[in-house]
Amino acid sequence: MGDVPFAFPPSVVVQVKALACELPYRLGLPLSRFSISEIQRQVLAQGIVAEISGTTLWRWLSADALCPWRHRSWIFPRDPQFSEKAGRILDLYERRWNGRPLQSSEFVVSADEKTSIQARRRKHLSLAPAPGCPLRIEHEYQRCGAWTYLAAWDVHRAKLFGRCEAKNAIAAVDRLVGEVMRQPPYRSARRVFWIMDNGSAHRGRKAADRLQSQWPSVVLVHTPLHASWLNQIEIYFSIVQRKVLTPNDFSSLAAVRNRLLAFQRRYAQIATPFQWTFTRKHLAALMAKLNRRLLARAA
Repeated sequence: MGDVPFAFPPSVVVQVKALACELPYRLGLPLSRFSISEIQRQVLAQGIVAEISGTTLWRWLSADALCPWRHRSWIFPRDPQFSEKAGRILDLYERRWNGRPLQSSEFVVSADEKTSIQARRRKHLSLAPAPGCPLRIEHEYQRCGAWTYLAAWDVHRAKLFGRCEAKNAIAAVDRLVGEVMRQPPYRSARRVFWIMDNGSAHRGRKAADRLQSQWPSVVLVHTPLHASWLNQIEIYFSIVQRKVLTPNDFSSLAAVRNRLLAFQRRYAQIATPFQWTFTRKHLAALMAKLNRRLLARAA
């Protein structure tokens, strides 16, 4: 008979999995997260076993879907009026305001700025893709300035507006709003709801009053603090980042502006409303889940 593979006792498996669920800094390690090799090194350093392979560690962790080398970003709602503010926006996406359906002469526009879009001129020409070879971009580049790209998205009509500005300022926001509001059907609308975050150029009651003094039909609706994911224009900005700005290889600021606006016109030709699925029902479930976690921590 052949040799029987060595079997580790269950207590060792438990200790390894517990180690994988630790934050490395709590163990005094100068690491942000564990890899298989770092777990292996720590298991040996702690004397849990005298020898073990990375394959064995991988198998143990996979059995419980443990992947300490992966991470996901999240943010806990810190706005004390999060539910109220988020609910208003979710209602607008479903064409409702204060419990009543929007009229045909009322519109919902999502807007924001994408700042610091650099023009990076590569020191050598980019090389087009070829069989077995991807697009190749020179690592070194020269900075040629930056734009702020302001954009507005009609949530239900899938209409897109945008402009490049040298600075992210109140005047730039007012120009974007004016560009939209001067066009039909917005200029004769009963109300146009503008969804914006709490950026300095459109923050608070003062910004709402300023915009309404210029355009009486404008109703500024702020997202909760640190909740840009509720603003649909961010979906468009993510598309721009993937399709226009990555990789970044532009000969000048003018080239950046020209491509951004050309893509904006191109996208507008095929645009359809985003399929927004997060509703008040999901919001209530999320808040209930967060409240349960808070209660559990306080217990």
